Amino acid sequence: MKKILFVINTMGLAGAEVALLELLRRIDKSEYEISLFVMTGQGELAAKIPEGVKLLNEKYNYSPVHDKQGRKILRKSVIKALFKRANIIRLFPYLLGNFVKMLFSGRILPDKLLWRVISDGAIRFEKEYDLAVSYIEGASAYYVSDHVNAKKKAAFVHIDYDLAGYTRKLDRDCYLTFDKIFAVSGEVRDVFVKRYPECLARTDIFYNIIDVEGIREKANEPLCLEDLTKTADNNVKTLMTIGRLTEQKAFDISIEACRLIREKGCDIRWLVLGDGPCRDRLTRLVEEKGLKDIFILCGAVENPYPYLKQSDIYVHCSRYEGKSIAVQEAQILKRPIIVSDCSGNREQVTDGVDGLVCELTPEGIANAVLELLYDEKKCALFAAEEEKKNQETGRNINKLLEL
Repeated sequence: MKKILFVINTMGLAGAEVALLELLRRIDKSEYEISLFVMTGQGELAAKIPEGVKLLNEKYNYSPVHDKQGRKILRKSVIKALFKRANIIRLFPYLLGNFVKMLFSGRILPDKLLWRVISDGAIRFEKEYDLAVSYIEGASAYYVSDHVNAKKKAAFVHIDYDLAGYTRKLDRDCYLTFDKIFAVSGEVRDVFVKRYPECLARTDIFYNIIDVEGIREKANEPLCLEDLTKTADNNVKTLMTIGRLTEQKAFDISIEACRLIREKGCDIRWLVLGDGPCRDRLTRLVEEKGLKDIFILCGAVENPYPYLKQSDIYVHCSRYEGKSIAVQEAQILKRPIIVSDCSGNREQVTDGVDGLVCELTPEGIANAVLELLYDEKKCALFAAEEEKKNQETGRNINKLLEL
């Protein structure tokens, strides 16, 4: 029986983790012995690992990754990793050199620096695998490249490599050691191979595998939060966004757009399902703009689909993307969609055909919302086009297993 190891940074509630669960579910356990190692040993979605997949972490914390307590636990894991194998001394030149480079670029990204610490501080396995798969960038890629014994190695890239802040110096050219690199979209692939032209022949597209019928079924389940999508006044329209509260997702711009929409006299509620390190700052910004009961940070929700199904418009305006699973889910549930004009989003939504693509400015987002808000005919046309997307992608698995 062939032995496959999957490695991922966390199993928190996020798109890549959800896609991994579906991939693991689809692989035939009678043919393959499947193991999973979570670099940080943390995340609530590990409770949903399919039967037949072995979790290799000796100790595992099922607490959420993106709330305050989860981030505190994560910090402790990083500190612990710093003192393993004398990493604080051995990695000092790496950390200092890359920090200085970030400083001069005007963009300091501590998480990108610390992935190497987590990788080098993790436990090692003597077992040889037939295939080892890094399912996301950062720690898992470094770990599979440097510390896993496998006959074949594959890596997944889920984001715009440049805009996410990765560099070859930061990665120590780790992708040169992989037999195959899978990008989740064409734009993700194009950006990646510009930085790693040596990997062009080894880089392919592997679209996220999603459970279309499962999403439709879960959309009919009872709501698990207070029902914020229903109001006594039918004129109140509900906007929705699903995503981690990070700089990438540009919620600061969406909040200002919400203020502009309200100034036009439109009665809306904008629900945000997700949590993350920017929550406190965004909460203050919402209050400063007088939007406390309008732009609502609901927190992470295990089943967002009933809320998504009841929303009037799905808004996904990020600074950059790979291929957003949240957008795919909105398409499956035939929600009118607005996305920002950035990598990833452009590949998922065709402007004026199955959604609107807008500038990532408060005015750009607000104008797109105002265009769709009361245009039922246009919303219906977009929904009809969305049905043609997100067809079965399970055959992608063969690209991986043929290794």
